[in-house]
Amino acid sequence: MAELAFSAGDLAQVRFVVSPMWQVVTSFRLLSNHTGHTGHTGHSDQAGHADRTSVSPAHRPWIEQVRPRVAAAGLHRGWLAGLIPPAGFCPYFLNPAPTGAAPTLAMELAAVRNASADRLRRDLDHLAHHQGPLDARLRSLHHDPDTRLARLTEEIHTYWELALAPYWARIRAALDTDVFHRAHQVAEHGAGHVLNDLHTAVRWDDGKLHLTRRSRPLSRTAAGPGLLLVPSAFTGPRVPTRVAPPEPPQLVYPARGTASIWTPRPTTGTDALAAVLGRSRTSLLSELDTPASTTQLAHRTGLSSAAVSHYLTALRDAGLVSAHRAGRSVLYARTAAAETLLEAATNA
Repeated sequence: MAELAFSAGDLAQVRFVVSPMWQVVTSFRLLSNHTGHTGHTGHSDQAGHADRTSVSPAHRPWIEQVRPRVAAAGLHRGWLAGLIPPAGFCPYFLNPAPTGAAPTLAMELAAVRNASADRLRRDLDHLAHHQGPLDARLRSLHHDPDTRLARLTEEIHTYWELALAPYWARIRAALDTDVFHRAHQVAEHGAGHVLNDLHTAVRWDDGKLHLTRRSRPLSRTAAGPGLLLVPSAFTGPRVPTRVAPPEPPQLVYPARGTASIWTPRPTTGTDALAAVLGRSRTSLLSELDTPASTTQLAHRTGLSSAAVSHYLTALRDAGLVSAHRAGRSVLYARTAAAETLLEAATNA
């Protein structure tokens, strides 16, 4: 068990952060560990302690939709596959300390791209220590980080478009809801209450944060000031941590209500919305409970591909759907505004 002591100044610097890159790291590990038949995944904390457990049934719809796209793009054999092993240490440079409460993916990718060569090489050496010799791609990253980091961030962006962007409206809503709830709890009960409620492996007691599943020491002098609390939709039974002073330590915990992200939304009783948008457009929004291509939507709705394309363009112009490139296809997804409209129409 590791203990992290807090001064009054450290408590004053505890804050929540919604980080797209942490969703990339935790989701890629979850996805790459899923075997399909046994439902097992490997999880670990950042210190390299592996754990094997069952994938939550709630994540299976996402895995079944995303895994074929990621494989078709060859990402299961790419940069991320080498940097994010099934279990154990994951390089710290992938998750630089966010400067704000909700950085965009572009902001975090810029920080990854600007990682210092020393930081990157230390991380890769540590990865090799735990996982064995680096493959040719990671050796080239070690040798020439300035050039290779650009390629790595391009791959991360591709993974984002395939695996996370079509679902980001729902993921982000769940993460924001979690932060709002916990911020309210801080105001009502204090920070200690919230720290005790993050995860069964995390306990606050007598001015110290205890991580019961982390065996490596975690002293305040070696950890940096304060603490960043990062909700994730994809964490397992362990809480990943990042300790890279002088930046504040980061602790990633499972966001509340993430199971509902993949639960189909009821779309009955949308006649009132159809009276405003038209029946065909409303039908398409209803069918986009999971991201889909024009061809798939035409098959589901009975509309022609040309009509579906026309309606999707109108819905996209109105900010109700977003488009995401997936190989030769384009996947359409509902935006947060569309989710709100459908929920309001269903509950009217």
